[in-house]
This record gives sequence, C-alpha cells and structure tokens, in this order.
Amino acid sequence: MLSAEQKKDIIEKFKRNEGDTGSPEVQIALMNARIQYLTEHFREHPKDVHSRQGLFRLVGNQRNLLRYLHDSDIGRYRKLVQELGIRDRFVIRTT
Repeated sequence: MLSAEQKKDIIEKFKRNEGDTGSPEVQIALMNARIQYLTEHFREHPKDVHSRQGLFRLVGNQRNLLRYLHDSDIGRYRKLVQELGIRDRFVIRTT
C-alpha cells in the first residue's frame, strides 16, 4: 500500500491549487500509483484473485476519470498522460 508520505508527495506534484486533493489529475495519479503497486504484488502472488478484482475495478475507475478529463480539457489530459507515462487510449471524437 501507499504510505501517507507517498500520497502526500503525489498530491503535491499533481495538485492544481492550494488544498486541492480531489481534482481529476490528483485522483488519476493516486490510482496510477496503486495500480503500479498491485501490479508488482501480482508478480509475487499470482493466485490472489480477490485483489485482482480490486485492480480491475481501479483500472475502470481510472479509465472513467481519464475519459472525463479528455472530454473536458484535452490539454490537461495530454499533460497528465505524459507525466504519468501511461498510454493515450482515447481517439479524438469528431461529434
């Protein structure tokens, strides 16, 4: 699990203004750190099915937040994807 210090560092890096802990950028960054932790966990414990279900739920939530950020502000989305080093999953919609 992430320690309080690690969470604090992530929040400091991705916050948009003072006291910000709930912006999509912060939430996505925290989820990304947990996903990385769980991925390492499964290398040692491949049969941990219950935690794997939590990982899938976490990935789905992160995808939803990324979609929201992509649709609301493409510049912030691209910056975040670049900083976190995650794949740009969404094709630009032409609707």
